[in-house]
Amino acid sequence: MRSRDVLSYAYEQVEETFTRTLEELEPDDLNRRLQPGANPIGWLAWHLLRVQDDHVADVAGTEQVWTAEGWTGRFGLPVDDAATGYGMTDEEVDAVRVPSADLLLGYSRAVHARSAEFLRGLSDEDLDRVVDTNWDPPVTLGVRLVSVLSDDLQHLGQAAYLRGLLGR
Repeated sequence: MRSRDVLSYAYEQVEETFTRTLEELEPDDLNRRLQPGANPIGWLAWHLLRVQDDHVADVAGTEQVWTAEGWTGRFGLPVDDAATGYGMTDEEVDAVRVPSADLLLGYSRAVHARSAEFLRGLSDEDLDRVVDTNWDPPVTLGVRLVSVLSDDLQHLGQAAYLRGLLGR
């Protein structure tokens, strides 16, 4: 099995888990904070997609699905088009009111398709390419792709836990 096949499988698992976690949730469930300061399911889902979209587009040298395919307009959120959720205040998190699970699932499918397309074209040697020199040691493509997976899986676990607390 090649490295790209392992990465492709892992990203596919994120997409499948994302779908199971969000399907049939109502907007109130998506946007409810179970306690002050806790991120809602919808925000967690939007954030993990935005990070994956942002980071994969960056290393692929492409425009993000968010803007290229008009998702920013469909969501209609009062945030900058470049926002990914990183470093948001409580007030900014509250402003990210996700309209529907179907919208998130559509954006997820589009982000996954773009990620899968990029991963299919990788060789093992590509994973050693330095993509970020702002860190010591510099970040390689392989490390960046695993970092995105780690972030996705953490936020999916949080969202699934919150869904369980909602009793859905």
